[in-house]
Amino acid sequence: MTSIADHLIYYLENNTSTFIDYWREKAIITELDIYTEEVVENGLKMFELVKKTIRNPLTDDKIKALAYKVAKERAEADVNIGDFVYNVNIGRSEILDWVMTSGIPVEHLQAPLKEINILFDKFSHYAVRRYTEIKEEHLQEKDDFINETHKERLTILGQMSSSFVHEFRNPLTAVMGFIKLMENEYPNIKYLDIISHELDQLNYRISQFLHVSRKEVTARNIEDFSLIGLMDNLIQFLYPSIVDNDVEIIKNIDPTIRISGNRDEFRQVFLNIIINSIDALQLVKQERRIAINGRVVDGKIEILLSNNGPVIDKDKIATIFEPFFTTKELGTGIGLYVCKKLIANHGGEIGCTSDEKSTTFSITVPKAVTEQEGLIEAVR
Repeated sequence: MTSIADHLIYYLENNTSTFIDYWREKAIITELDIYTEEVVENGLKMFELVKKTIRNPLTDDKIKALAYKVAKERAEADVNIGDFVYNVNIGRSEILDWVMTSGIPVEHLQAPLKEINILFDKFSHYAVRRYTEIKEEHLQEKDDFINETHKERLTILGQMSSSFVHEFRNPLTAVMGFIKLMENEYPNIKYLDIISHELDQLNYRISQFLHVSRKEVTARNIEDFSLIGLMDNLIQFLYPSIVDNDVEIIKNIDPTIRISGNRDEFRQVFLNIIINSIDALQLVKQERRIAINGRVVDGKIEILLSNNGPVIDKDKIATIFEPFFTTKELGTGIGLYVCKKLIANHGGEIGCTSDEKSTTFSITVPKAVTEQEGLIEAVR
């Protein structure tokens, strides 16, 4: 006596070509698909799994074998995952329609329909998961390639900048020295202070290129220094630019804060951020303000440098500290990268947030331990 499973399988086998034609007509398969022939072949293999599961439910290993094969081909063909899932569901719908027209009473079809749906659910799950894994592996390979290319680029830049600095810095140092002598001997000559300021700025820019290529800074002079003292000195240095651009500086710094680190490196970080802020403020017509806040939070020093300039887009915030990224027409894109590197060298972190009210660069670094604090810690 023929069983319901045998009858259903026999019916499906006699209509295989028709089923495949119907499915092929509705499925999304582009002409650029490098596995066009395999798509139909895989449809037939899935059809075979359906017939087998009607007789005896399949193990996951047999389902995975086809699912992984199809996922690999779909990933290599760079097929949209939505199109892939659509084609699988079209196949499911076609088979279920054929089963319902087999002439077998509906009450006897409940078990086969359930097993077919389970088969398709598992197949879709394993195929999509494997497809995602393959795509992620490809993305990781691309990231690794980009990172390696980026390292090579930095190496070349380092070699170029080192050569450039040695060729350029010697005459620059001589010019800066003679300007200082002229300021002492002829203090009434106009514009010497401006020339000296611009030469200091040029020297600072050159130093940035060195920091990009260096893995470590040799012969670093570590000292304890006052944060507010450094900021006052820096604001005095930038005074001509601050006045020329009509910028108001608002300071709110805890006078007791002392930082342990390389003073010149911290100066370079703050200088870069303040200069960038001044540049950004040129684009606004309202009152231009830069707020500098310094406080101790949870045993760490938190420094906030805010300006009321234009909003920085969220997508740019994510890459603002990457080398060679810049929003300036003639920018080098290494300033903030150097800042991040120098702060990291001091065990700190730097970040940026921006909204309609302000753009804020936040810097967190370890707090310098005073002699009294060190004695207290030793007693503990």
